[in-house]
Amino acid sequence: MQESKNTVVVVSVCAVLALVTFAVYYQVRNHAFIDFDDDLYVTANTHVQSGLTWRGVRWAFTTNHAWNWHPLVWLSHMLDCELFGTDAGWHHLANVVYHIANTVLLFLLFRRMTGDLWPSAFLAGLFALHPLHVESVAWVSERKDTLSTLFWLLTMWFYVGYTRRPRVRTYLPVAGTLALGLLAKQMLVTLPFVLLLMDYWPLRRLQFEQAQTKHPRRRARRTRSGMSPARCLVEKLPLMALSVIAGVVILLIQSKATLVKATGQFPLPWRLGNALVAYVLYIGKMFWPARLGILYPHPGEDLPIWQVVAAAAVLVAVSAATIRLRRAWPCFVVGWLWHLGTLVPVIGLVQVGLQQIADRYTYVPLIGLFMIIAWGPVQVLRRVPKARGPLAASGAAVLIVLSAVTWCQLGYWQNSISLFKHTVAVTNDNDILHYNLGMLLLKEGEHEQTIHHWSEAVRIKADQPTIHKQLGALLAGRGRVEQAIHHYRQALLYKPGDVHARQALAALLAARDKVRQEDTPP
Repeated sequence: MQESKNTVVVVSVCAVLALVTFAVYYQVRNHAFIDFDDDLYVTANTHVQSGLTWRGVRWAFTTNHAWNWHPLVWLSHMLDCELFGTDAGWHHLANVVYHIANTVLLFLLFRRMTGDLWPSAFLAGLFALHPLHVESVAWVSERKDTLSTLFWLLTMWFYVGYTRRPRVRTYLPVAGTLALGLLAKQMLVTLPFVLLLMDYWPLRRLQFEQAQTKHPRRRARRTRSGMSPARCLVEKLPLMALSVIAGVVILLIQSKATLVKATGQFPLPWRLGNALVAYVLYIGKMFWPARLGILYPHPGEDLPIWQVVAAAAVLVAVSAATIRLRRAWPCFVVGWLWHLGTLVPVIGLVQVGLQQIADRYTYVPLIGLFMIIAWGPVQVLRRVPKARGPLAASGAAVLIVLSAVTWCQLGYWQNSISLFKHTVAVTNDNDILHYNLGMLLLKEGEHEQTIHHWSEAVRIKADQPTIHKQLGALLAGRGRVEQAIHHYRQALLYKPGDVHARQALAALLAARDKVRQEDTPP
């Protein structure tokens, strides 16, 4: 009877998580594609738009399009086009379905590992409803996040089964789902190390004790389960080999990408300093998810040294505290190391793109911090049982607030113009988004707004001859000759060999001189 009751509760929690997540995210059904990578993945990709074909499957496994190798992502987009065509709403809802599946699976996984119902449900609720995850779900191009995380969680699920019945036949699904996940996103390279963390807590395969040996002055370490650290590490070696192969493949592909070559000029000290600051920024955004945008510009050499020093101090202090509390509160050290470790591939040590941080990079890493938040109260309840009511009410209030903020954040993703306008409003010196927003407004016939945003783009970063030339042409067309001449001269300053800019400048100068001559009295 008790087992049946528990099953009903678990199923009910799964249903509530799914329904609430769907209700919050359903508005994306009316959202458009975003003019930022969605063209690479769907709207201008003829291979994807052709649906599932043998030719498309071959392309998916052999292409490095969009500077990535993730064949399963291409296949999932092809399946969407096969089923729904290029209706953006259904592509968005497919992402929502993946997100709901990840939420439910995360709850069931931690319920299975820990035996704790409500902390597992709270963890899943935080994952489902946190605004930092909006980007991964509401952006069609980020299918790689939701899809790869599904395989991440399945790998962990099968791993729990393997730890209970260590056999070759129970190990193969672990390796298989990891391999599939790596075919969706190479961020899963850190997963074998996360499994080692799970061995410590909550699986407790590496819960160390001290045991006396025959020599009084020596102590030998052993584990309650009889598993040595070396053995736990050895059983992960095949998984680590898969991760190494995937990591090498993606590094080779991205090393040839124009975008990586352009941003790879950031010196190592800049990248190291920004990585330290980025870790703290992610934590701050988790607690205060405000001013979220699609692109946060990299500060480069302008990053204040005091921020680097302060961030390093925070990271060292928190790491020392979690290690010190590892025996009493093992979830703290495991959650903290999960967060630190899973961010390594995207923290900027290898810079891909011009962003300082990105909300989408938190989709998996935040689970570590959510673990601390979800299981921390469990430790409090063991000492203060009367706190159960206030803690439950506080948890419910947190989820309600997060749902409201996520709903509002989703509204900015309705279309490219609303998203870009919001992003330039909440970020500083965002020349890329000013330029992209100007392009969209130009198509809408909003020439004055285009001039404003392009002027901002070249104010922030002057050495952009293409934008100067486009701005010059637009200004000339609206009769603002002197301003047009200035921008053409700027374009030639940074690209002297631009024949078209030189011809346009000559024509403007000739026309201006002719007007001056006609206006001069005899």
